[in-house]
Amino acid sequence: MSEIEGTVQGHRDGHGFVIRGGGEPDIYLAPQEMKAVLHRDRVKVRVIRQDRKGRPEGRVLEILERKRAPIIGRLLNENGMWVVAPEDKRYGQDILIPKNALAKAEVGQVVAVELVEPPSLYAQPVGRITEVLGDIDDPGMEIEIAVRKYEVPHRFSPETLAQTGKLPDRVRAADCKGRIDLRDVPLVTIDGEDARDFDDAVYCEPAKVGRTKGWRLLVAIADVSHYVKPGEPLDDDAYERATSVYFPRRVIPMLPEKLSNGLCSLNPDEERLSMVCDMLVNASGEVHAYQFYPAVILSHARFTYTEVATILTNTRGPEAQRRHELVPHLVHLHEIYRALLKQRALRGAVDFETTETQIVCDDNGRIEKIVPRTRTEAHRLIEEAMLAANVCAADFIHGGKHPSVYRVHEGPTPEKRTTLQNYLRSMGLGFVLSEEPKPAELQMIAQQTRDRPDVAQIHQMLLRSMQQAIYTPTNSGHFGLAYDAYTHFTSPIRRYPDLLVHRVIKALLHNKRYHLTLPQGHAAPAETRRGKPVSAAHHESAAWEAAGAHCSANERRADEASRDVEAWLKCKFMRDRLGEEYAGTISSVTSFGLFVQLDELYVEGLVHITELGGEYFRYDEARQEMRGERTGVRYVVGGRIRVQVSRVDLDGRKIDFRMVREGAAPQPTARAPRERHANAQDELAAIKDADRQVRRAGRKEAGGKSTGKPATPRKSAAGAEARKAKARRNGRG
Repeated sequence: MSEIEGTVQGHRDGHGFVIRGGGEPDIYLAPQEMKAVLHRDRVKVRVIRQDRKGRPEGRVLEILERKRAPIIGRLLNENGMWVVAPEDKRYGQDILIPKNALAKAEVGQVVAVELVEPPSLYAQPVGRITEVLGDIDDPGMEIEIAVRKYEVPHRFSPETLAQTGKLPDRVRAADCKGRIDLRDVPLVTIDGEDARDFDDAVYCEPAKVGRTKGWRLLVAIADVSHYVKPGEPLDDDAYERATSVYFPRRVIPMLPEKLSNGLCSLNPDEERLSMVCDMLVNASGEVHAYQFYPAVILSHARFTYTEVATILTNTRGPEAQRRHELVPHLVHLHEIYRALLKQRALRGAVDFETTETQIVCDDNGRIEKIVPRTRTEAHRLIEEAMLAANVCAADFIHGGKHPSVYRVHEGPTPEKRTTLQNYLRSMGLGFVLSEEPKPAELQMIAQQTRDRPDVAQIHQMLLRSMQQAIYTPTNSGHFGLAYDAYTHFTSPIRRYPDLLVHRVIKALLHNKRYHLTLPQGHAAPAETRRGKPVSAAHHESAAWEAAGAHCSANERRADEASRDVEAWLKCKFMRDRLGEEYAGTISSVTSFGLFVQLDELYVEGLVHITELGGEYFRYDEARQEMRGERTGVRYVVGGRIRVQVSRVDLDGRKIDFRMVREGAAPQPTARAPRERHANAQDELAAIKDADRQVRRAGRKEAGGKSTGKPATPRKSAAGAEARKAKARRNGRG
């Protein structure tokens, strides 16, 4: 039988998988095999059989590497035994804590644990508490958990802080040498109301392009590369983070605040160093010519999207009057945006209708409300200007034959194309996809189905057919945007790939080469570790490949951490709404049930298949529907149903709904007075009271005769019952 290496991915139900990567099928690990390993361990396994679902099943031969990152969880005392229940249920096992390793943590607190003894087939893992984060209900605790759970670097090194402290507070005369002076050009920033770092400023004026009317568009981007140099502590920390991570009410920045919100932020009426993409755009929206150069600028105003949208709607209104000297430039920006939009349509770029939401929190970090994020003409205006600058950057680098990282988004794989084609056929849609679909084909389907009642279902399937965008030195184009070459140039404050692109452009402007060297502490490419002689060019190519993979992985990590925090907040939000009824839309159909998004709250939860009724339901993957065999009732994406909030699992980040059927006994609704929810509120109060009693009992036991040392490494029956009770408590609120 074959031996395979991979990374363990645990499952909350006790089993796990070995993730191989490269598109190879995962290896199933039975619960017995998972006893000696933990989630994220790197292992070598042997495939021993096919399980009952036809998956390759493995046996662990060797543990190659154990993750040294701390495990986050809650400290519990079960019959005198101190244990930490991991917050990430994929770890599957509680961690025993000797009494002398508690670090003064109290029962119920959230802690970070370092393993002292790994698990085995016959013993639980043993650890020691290295950090006490606080109580589970402390404001911001969900973020503290997430940054550690996903290993998001959130503290700058002392060397970085020391280097940052030596930076000037403002632009000096020496910094302006060799730069184009654009301080008199009325560049402005346009961002969201809550933005604090301003990467980009824009300006537009009419210009003659050839013999026809056109525009001159300036996109000025913060020149982070002037302050963050390769090989210095600032650069090492920026590479390690690779991206800023955005949470509700908090940001984990890629750069220290002195740079991200100060010296590199294009704040109004302050001189700033920038890299400028200066473009001539014709009436058809094509970039006729462009050039890059370093400049010193002065932002003339800080606009919000709402302000600009209001001004463009009424150029003689009160908002426009307050900014009257800048209104003509905003009008020119809107004109060039309309031209760029035409070119976007001609390219056939994909543009699906989706609803983004924004979480509004109170002063304690709890959700106050969730509102749809409205995209205005101002949002799209800035987006098109940034796309134009990014395309010019990619073209400049590609033309200079210099290695760099591109933002690559490839089209549907053959498997995804087949799945999409089968779906369209099953829906009675007569669209036929080519062997290698073009973006215009998917956009045409989106446009021609826009007025159908099942438009959400169709657009979701179109989205699923596309691959995830990545950073790579191999230019394969951007499928969704329909560009032959595309990169990221416009956000070096918050994205490391943009910083690399700036360095490459600067090198090309000086007829030089930028040689990428990975920061110390990051593994060299595999070829060099084996001791084989490789050329300098091959070594550098491998470094660019590694940098692209690192930035792509950290981008995904940031997204996962953000989603985890949002899911936590939504679960806390819904715990106070147990028993309430809401109307919702089916957002996804799976083999185990329906995911439903509530209309009023924009929160998603699961209606399990067992809640659908007393008959057998068959899942049709091609049609993305659930159909009852006896009644023929169908549940499809976009369908409308009414549900009741039945269960909230904070640890699992899950919300469960049950169906509300016509003719059923009336239940309290979302708009009913709170006194009509007495049963749910009484139940919640009882659960919280039980939690308090458990904590008091734990403290009393901890202060008594218990040594806190486990008599046996095995889980006791009483301990198991306590864990089940804890799971029931957490699941019910």
